[in-house]
Amino acid sequence: ELKKLGLGDNVDLHIYEVPVEYQAVQRLIPALWEKHRPQLVVHVGVSGMATAVTLEKCGHNLGYKGLDNCDFCPNSECCVEGGPEFIDSVIDMDVVCKRVSALGLDIMVTMSEDAGRYLCDFTYYTSLYQSSGRSAFIHVPPLGEPYTAQQLGRALQAIIEEMLDVLERSEDKINCQHKH
Repeated sequence: ELKKLGLGDNVDLHIYEVPVEYQAVQRLIPALWEKHRPQLVVHVGVSGMATAVTLEKCGHNLGYKGLDNCDFCPNSECCVEGGPEFIDSVIDMDVVCKRVSALGLDIMVTMSEDAGRYLCDFTYYTSLYQSSGRSAFIHVPPLGEPYTAQQLGRALQAIIEEMLDVLERSEDKINCQHKH
């Protein structure tokens, strides 16, 4: 749906399906960052427990014990050996959540600080680590539970537009923080 809607003429939208496999994530995420050198990467994952569209604030490095779709789990149970315990997105998710909620869309938007210590969190941390925090992760409920594909597509479009606006407005602050 988001591909149909797009993000306007000034945004190059690239959509990839990331396998639910730790080793594929470790290969694919750095390769995509290298290939596209994006301003921002937004990952979207389906959560059977979600009843709202959920903006994740940070990714976690430790605690990965669940087997992936290939029956694999990293021996270290972490994303990046020696990496920080967690990495926050440089995007102020509180602001994004408030802005999107104020748009009056027919979806509920919430926030979380724990993407679940499985492939969603693993992917998010890997991307945050690769990008010095210039990533986002959005959990969505399964289609029809309760939102249609059209509702989710429009919600993702609005959220990503707000994320890009927040990122653009805070660019000077972000660059200053990462120089130290």
